[in-house]
Amino acid sequence: MLLAREFVAYLSRQLVKKLSPGVIETTTPDLVTERIDDVISEELAVEDRLNDEVRDILSQYSEYMRREGVSYQEMFRRAKNTLISQRKVVRASGRDTGDAMKLSRDKVTEISHKLVEMLRKDRSLRLKNKDTNAVRLEIVRVTELLTAEDKVDRAARQKIRSQKREIPEGTEEWDLLHKRYYSEELKKLGIDLGR
Repeated sequence: MLLAREFVAYLSRQLVKKLSPGVIETTTPDLVTERIDDVISEELAVEDRLNDEVRDILSQYSEYMRREGVSYQEMFRRAKNTLISQRKVVRASGRDTGDAMKLSRDKVTEISHKLVEMLRKDRSLRLKNKDTNAVRLEIVRVTELLTAEDKVDRAARQKIRSQKREIPEGTEEWDLLHKRYYSEELKKLGIDLGR
């Protein structure tokens, strides 16, 4: 997932904390947090499923790519871009769209719309502000936490690039190192994903 599951949980808790009691009223903040987490996770999983599909497609052409000297990363990017345009998926990665955050502005906007819709329908809370756009903009404001998360991710990636040998992104080793360095960098900023 583009954002670590732990960070999505942290972001969900922060959203409930910042929206209560000014924007929403609830007697079950843990339930609302869980539902927000579900919406964000589902939105991010769309691109994860797409990435898995691209990997499956490219695995069928591994011999061809090796024989022709075609870069896996280049073929991955091309195949993914084709599927994104065919399926009209909102690209989650901000780096691919030139945004300053890890998540694209378009994806943040899409998630904020889905969160407002969920909040409107949820019977475990009451929206104090009936202006759904104002609520959505408040959600977008809270997602400024993503800027800090992006710095953490960049630092973790830099640590991986500084290794003595190149570790290709997407490999199991890269994923393990990224997770470790990511956690270390979050702790430096005082973000404890456990609470």
